[in-house]
Amino acid sequence: MSSSALPFRFGVNMLTHGTGEEWRARCRRAEELGYDVILVADHLGMPAPFPALVAAAAVTSRPRLGTFVLNAGFWNPALLAREVTTTQALTDGRLEVGIGTGYVREEHDTAGLDFLPPGRRVDHLERTVEELDRHLDGQAPPLLIGGNGDRVLRLAARRAGVAAFAGGRTEGGRVHVLSAEEMDERVAAYERFEAESGREAPAERNLLIQRVTVTDDRAAAVAEFLPVVPYLTEKQVLDLPLLAYGTAREIADQLRERRERYGFSYYTVLDNAMEEFGPVLAELRKD
Repeated sequence: MSSSALPFRFGVNMLTHGTGEEWRARCRRAEELGYDVILVADHLGMPAPFPALVAAAAVTSRPRLGTFVLNAGFWNPALLAREVTTTQALTDGRLEVGIGTGYVREEHDTAGLDFLPPGRRVDHLERTVEELDRHLDGQAPPLLIGGNGDRVLRLAARRAGVAAFAGGRTEGGRVHVLSAEEMDERVAAYERFEAESGREAPAERNLLIQRVTVTDDRAAAVAEFLPVVPYLTEKQVLDLPLLAYGTAREIADQLRERRERYGFSYYTVLDNAMEEFGPVLAELRKD
């Protein structure tokens, strides 16, 4: 089966703190809306991923539970293996582990951790993936590896069940969004790496949608975003893979087209878009 033929999956990335009851209510609501995966990020100032996922498991029964994504720079592999093993047990085997290099220097400074150069951050990610598998003796939960650079994509092609693509890249401390054509190039590179890896089945491909706006007026939605990307035209903004603007049906059609073009079948939205994306999810469940 090619990646473009894989069925859709949808995750919601929970970034917002709250009381225990507020957290439990949001997780129950994610399940009611039909999300397949409840995810937690790994940033300072946001919920700690592993206890948050255990709490989510206690009030849901169907969704998978994942990290999106762990900052490898925060973790010693042996200690991470302990967290993964315990969380896998306490979630009744529903855990999925997502991991990347980490990219926010200020968080490392706050935590008193070295923020390594890009190449060394990838080195640490590779070692962490290898050591995690060794510590778990081949019993690791499904693995998602996130990133856009060649080395990270090669690692994902070799080791991950899910290759998660970012809709932007960091340049000089600023985020540059990837155009539709730039995403074509990154996906083509990944496909080469996957072919070189000799794996028998393709990985699932994930994309984080940064903004969801369900509207009859796509032009107005684009006008709000254009100041962020003044170097792009309105049409180029509408084509950006990380955005979803339009009616629920229009957005559903966009995601179908992106599955065909890029192979993205697993989409993640942020928790502030969880309700708004619900009608889109319902549209796509009709497939």
